[in-house]
Amino acid sequence: MSKAKAVKSLKLSKNAMTVLAKRYLKRDSQGNTLETPEEMFHRVAQTIDSSEPTAGKKGGNFEQQYYQMMTDLNFLPNSPTLMNAGRELGQLSACFVLPVGDSMESIFEAIKNTALIHKSGGGTGFSFSRIRPANDEVCSTSGVSSGPISFMRVFDAATETIKQGGTRRGANMGILRVDHPDIMDFIMAKRDLTILTNFNISVGVTEAFMDAVEKGHDYDIVNPRDGQIVKQLNATKVFTKIIDMAWANGEPGIVFLDRLNRDNPTPHIGEYESTNPCGEQPLLPYESCNLGSINLANMVDDGDVVWDKLEKTVKLSTRFLDNVIEANKYPLPEIDEMTKANRKIGLGVMGWADMLIMLEIPYNSQDAIDLGEKVMRFVNEKSHEESILLAKERGAFPNFKGSFYDKPGGSQIRNSTCTTIAPTGTISIIANCSSGVEPLFAVSYIRQVLDNNKLIEVHPLFESIAKRRGFYTEELMQEIAEKGTVQNIDAVPADIRRIFVTSHDITPKDHVLMQAAFQKHTDNAVSKTVNFCSDATREDVATVYRLAYKEGCKGVTIYRDGSRDQQVLSVGGKADDERKTETNLPMESKKPTRKRERPRALTGSTYQMETGCGPLYITINEDENGLFELFTTMGKAGGCAASQCEAIGRLVSLAWRSGGQARQTVKQLIGITCHKPAGFGKNKITSCADAVAKAIELHMLNDEEDPTQFTNNGGACPDCGGPVEHEGGCCVCHACGYSECA
Repeated sequence: MSKAKAVKSLKLSKNAMTVLAKRYLKRDSQGNTLETPEEMFHRVAQTIDSSEPTAGKKGGNFEQQYYQMMTDLNFLPNSPTLMNAGRELGQLSACFVLPVGDSMESIFEAIKNTALIHKSGGGTGFSFSRIRPANDEVCSTSGVSSGPISFMRVFDAATETIKQGGTRRGANMGILRVDHPDIMDFIMAKRDLTILTNFNISVGVTEAFMDAVEKGHDYDIVNPRDGQIVKQLNATKVFTKIIDMAWANGEPGIVFLDRLNRDNPTPHIGEYESTNPCGEQPLLPYESCNLGSINLANMVDDGDVVWDKLEKTVKLSTRFLDNVIEANKYPLPEIDEMTKANRKIGLGVMGWADMLIMLEIPYNSQDAIDLGEKVMRFVNEKSHEESILLAKERGAFPNFKGSFYDKPGGSQIRNSTCTTIAPTGTISIIANCSSGVEPLFAVSYIRQVLDNNKLIEVHPLFESIAKRRGFYTEELMQEIAEKGTVQNIDAVPADIRRIFVTSHDITPKDHVLMQAAFQKHTDNAVSKTVNFCSDATREDVATVYRLAYKEGCKGVTIYRDGSRDQQVLSVGGKADDERKTETNLPMESKKPTRKRERPRALTGSTYQMETGCGPLYITINEDENGLFELFTTMGKAGGCAASQCEAIGRLVSLAWRSGGQARQTVKQLIGITCHKPAGFGKNKITSCADAVAKAIELHMLNDEEDPTQFTNNGGACPDCGGPVEHEGGCCVCHACGYSECA
C-alpha cells in the first residue's frame, strides 16, 4: 500500500458510494469489497506516479498531489483507470479504434481484437466504409458480398457475449461514409431497435455532401472496392432520411469527417475514419486515448472563477494523463505501439452547469456561451503549456516530425492532442457534479428503490439554496420531480428559476451554441446530446444539424424526448403510472399490434420491373400512417409466377398493416435469385421477389416523408430500474451509474 497520507476524510455522496462499491472497488471471489474509496485513490495515485521518470528511476514525487487532486474531487480519470490501475488487468484506456478492411481475414481479426478490448473494459469505434457493398462481386468465391451491415451484426453479437468482468459493458461506434453504396440501409439500420443494440451509429458526412444538400444537388456514390462511381443520390433526400431517423429515435448521428481530419495532428501517419463510442475522440486505427475531467464546480469561490486553482489542476492533470500512457497495459501490441507514438490525451471538464449556477449565470445565455469559450481556451492553453514542458523533460511524441506541430520556430510537444470533452456519466456521480458540459438533467427526480418505494432526489445546490432562502418543502420537491422543471412553479423565486434550467428548458439552438463554444478550443471533439421536446418537428432537427455544421462542431447527436417507445421518464412519476394504467401492461411490455383496417380509397404508385418472367407491375399504396398494401400484376397472364407474386403481395400487405417496416420487407426479399445472376433490366432483377424489394426501395427513395415505426428499445435502467437520461451522446442512469456507452 502507498505511503501517501490521507489529506482528509472523503466527502462522497450516497450515490457515489453506491457506484464505487458496485463498479470500482476491488472485490474478492464472493463479491465482497476489499478496499475503501480512499484505498482505491491511493492505488491509482501510486500506479500513475510510478511512471514518473525521476533520476532514471521509476517513481516520482507526485503521488501525494495526485491523491489529493482526486480525493478533493477536482479531477477524475476515466473509469478504466480508476478500476484497473494497480490491478492485474492494468488496462487504463476507455477509447479505441480498430481498422476494418475489405476481407474476411481483416474483418474477423477486428472482431477478435474487439473481444479482447471489451474484455479489458474498453469501448471500440470502427469505420465500415472500406467493406464492399451488399451484392457486390467477390472474385475469390464467384459469389456476392453481404455488405457492411451484415458484418456489423457479427460485431454486435460478439459484444453481447463479452461481459467485461461485470464492471463495464461493451460499447461500439459504427461509422459509414455518406458516399458508400449501402448508406441508405445504414441510415435505416436501427429502425428496429432490437438489433445493433451495442452500437451507436453515425454517418460520416463530407463537406461535398453538405454542399450538395444546401444546393439540392446529387452527389457521387463510390464503391470502396475499386473507387469507381457507381451512381448518384440526391443529397437532400439522403439528408432528409437521416433527419427522419434521428427525429424518430436519435440515430444516426453525424460526424463531419473533413473537419476531423483538418485537425488531425499526424496526417502523415493516417486519416481519421472513426471515433470512440460517444463520438468525442477521433482516433487513427489502433490508437487509444486516455481521458480525464476537471470538476469546474470546484473552481468557483465567492462568486468568481478561481483561475490559479484551475491552472494548477489542468497542469497536474496533464502530467497525470501522460503518465497513464506509460502505466497502461494495452490489450494489443499494435495499440501499445500506436498510442505511444502519438501520445494522445484527452483532458476535459465536468460540473459546467454547476459552475454556471454558482456564478448565477443561466445556461441559456450569451454570458454562459462566452464564459464557456473562455474557460475552455484557458484549459486548452494551460494543458498545451504543460505538454510542452513535458516534452523538454521527456521528449516529444515520436511521430512529431511531419506533424502539424513540426514548424520552423515551433516548440516540441509531448502529446499530439491534449483536450477532449467526454461524457462523464459515472465519474460525475462520484464527483457529485453535473455531467460534462451538459445542462442539468433535472432539478429533482424520482428514483425507484426497494419494494417499489420512491425516493425524491434533489440537486444539492438547489436544496441548499432552497433551505437557505426558506422555500424548501418536501411537497415542493415532489411537485418539481413530477413536473420536471421549476420554470412554472411560483413557489420558486424568479431569480432561482432563471439559473436552474434543465436540458428540456433550453432550446436545441442553445445546446448547439454551447457545444460550439467548447469545440473552438478543444483539440479533439465535444460529446454532447442536443435534447428536443417530444413535439419537435423534423425541420427542427434539420435546423440543428445545419447549425452544428455552420458553427464548427465536429459532429452532432440529438434525442427527441419520448421518441423511443419505452423511454423511462427521468422526471414525472405520474406519467409513468398513468401510462401503466392506460395499457394495463408492465412498463417493459409492448402494446400488441393491431392490423389497420383498409379505408375505401388509397393513393399510391405503380412500378414496372423487368423480370425473367416478363414485365411485373407493382403497385404500392399508402394510408395516412404510411405504407399499407402492395399488389402485383404479371405482364403474362396466369401461371405459377403470377400466383407466387400475388402471394408475396398479400403477405407484404399483411406485414405492413400489422406494423412491419418496409426495410425489413426489402431485407427478406432482395437478392433472391431464380434467373441469371446478373439480373434483368436496368435494375438487375434476379427474381420476382427481388423485383418487389427493389420497387419498394424506389418508392421509399421517392417519398421524403416515409413514416417510421419502431419497436421497443427496453426501458428502465437495466441495473436498478432508475431514471435514464440521454446526455453526452449516451444513456446514463444517475441513480446507480449505469451507462449504455460504458
